[in-house]
Amino acid sequence: MSPAESAAAKSPARPGEALQRADLLALTPQAVDDADALLAKARASVFALVAKDGKVSAAAIEREQFAVHGFAWMATYVEALRQMAAYAARMSGEKRLGEFEALLVQAAFGEYLNQLAGGIPMSQGETVRPADLGLTEEDVATFRAAPAVRRLASAGFTTAVRARLAELIAANAGAATFGDTGLEETYDAIRDQMRRFADAEVIPHAHEWHLKDDYIPMPVVKQMAELGVFGLTIPEEFGGLGLGKESMCVVSEELSRGYIGVGSLGTRSEIAAELILGGGTKEQKDKWLPKIASGEVLPTAVFTEPNTGSDLASLRTRGKREGDVYKINGNKTWITHAARADVMTLLCRTNDAPGYKGLSMLLAEKPRGDDADPFPAKGMSGGEIEVLGYRGMKEFEIGFDDFEVKAENLLGGEEGQGFKQLMQTFESARIQTAARAVGVAQSALELGLRYAQERIQFGKPIYDFPRVNGKLVTMAVEIMVARQLTYFAAREKDGGRRCDLEAGMAKLLAARIAWAAADNALQIHGGNGFALEYPVSRVLCDARILNIFEGAAEIQAQVIARRLLEGGN
Repeated sequence: MSPAESAAAKSPARPGEALQRADLLALTPQAVDDADALLAKARASVFALVAKDGKVSAAAIEREQFAVHGFAWMATYVEALRQMAAYAARMSGEKRLGEFEALLVQAAFGEYLNQLAGGIPMSQGETVRPADLGLTEEDVATFRAAPAVRRLASAGFTTAVRARLAELIAANAGAATFGDTGLEETYDAIRDQMRRFADAEVIPHAHEWHLKDDYIPMPVVKQMAELGVFGLTIPEEFGGLGLGKESMCVVSEELSRGYIGVGSLGTRSEIAAELILGGGTKEQKDKWLPKIASGEVLPTAVFTEPNTGSDLASLRTRGKREGDVYKINGNKTWITHAARADVMTLLCRTNDAPGYKGLSMLLAEKPRGDDADPFPAKGMSGGEIEVLGYRGMKEFEIGFDDFEVKAENLLGGEEGQGFKQLMQTFESARIQTAARAVGVAQSALELGLRYAQERIQFGKPIYDFPRVNGKLVTMAVEIMVARQLTYFAAREKDGGRRCDLEAGMAKLLAARIAWAAADNALQIHGGNGFALEYPVSRVLCDARILNIFEGAAEIQAQVIARRLLEGGN
């Protein structure tokens, strides 16, 4: 009898009681193997739907989009469970797997295994069922009957488990995280520093900034620079801290917990620095990286155009070389923090080569603007796009009319490399976005918990009602799942390994989790949550963007599925 079968044969002393640690550690890896087997069957079925002459057909993928995207979600769930099993094993080895952590793992497996067998919510109105992926009733029955799956699915996330987790959450109210994240002490120190900053300088003011649609004040930006936020992953030789992507995740989480705009300020610097590190000349690195790291220069990314969205091959903004300058003509939209930025990483078409081949990246310098005059630069104009949330930096549409950029600021000194250079940043950008989503979800959890404990109805705090504390328990479970998947992607990146798949999965799942957490936190507030005076109303608006930017959920699922389907049979 295998360890999983032996563990599965045991019965808890009481239905829903926590599994013994040894049982949990034996069951979870086997359940991941069983999920992998189900995923392999789904892959074969979906591949048969979209293959033509043994290769994936773009037209067929479009036709079978629901199944294709559902397969991406299934693969994301399986990877998320793999990382939760790895987390449990790692924590056990370090003697850090306490009751709270073990129950979070148990609950995650209980919930996600049942969803793998019954249906995965891709969004609030779209649930992909096993049959949609070509899985038969026999396939699902075999999966459900596997000893580890059967035990975890039935005992993993019961009423009793939810009740005990609710007790642990209440007892740990005010903690930095609900459950040990499993990171090294160095990261805990970073988290504590950023949390203190967010608690003191961001949270007391964030809702007012949001309601007034104000910029994040420059003194706050200066403090972020002093804390090293903008140079976090820039090498020390260029004035940065030289840390890895895991540190970026922790910083992004904590700052976004305070206010997503503050957490996102660092994204602009992260993207610009990665572009320059990966594709810049020595002169460009020496000039720009120290200024970005210190916060002297605030960058913005200028990629998106009206009516193109994720279709970057269709970009029309032109950069024509005339002597020692490029003259830019065209329009860009959804440009974050554009007015106050000092330099734009500007993607434009510099030659007539088709599609991506004609794109180049320019480091386009510009003066800082303000609300009265957002773009005080010759050949540049634009206006603010008013948005529901994700404020503090402001969104803009920009028009270029012979706007001049020094030819020496062509990234890498070679035309036609822009798309390739941009692709090198996608992994980090999506990992960072996943971390921002975790921070927003954490904020929702904390707001919901505080309100539930303080709000008295029928003679007791509403937290005592299972439908209230159960929502918060689910948030805590899924936040830990998203954290572990995000940290895994970050470790892959830090190790120099390709991780676009892992980064995409982390972003896809964390964004959905953040929206669900914000929505449920508002529900806990009842009518008060719908009032603008309550911060949870802001968090709901902020959470909604996460499924859209850095690759909409649909695009993300498409990319994940194509990678997996094209990876061989």
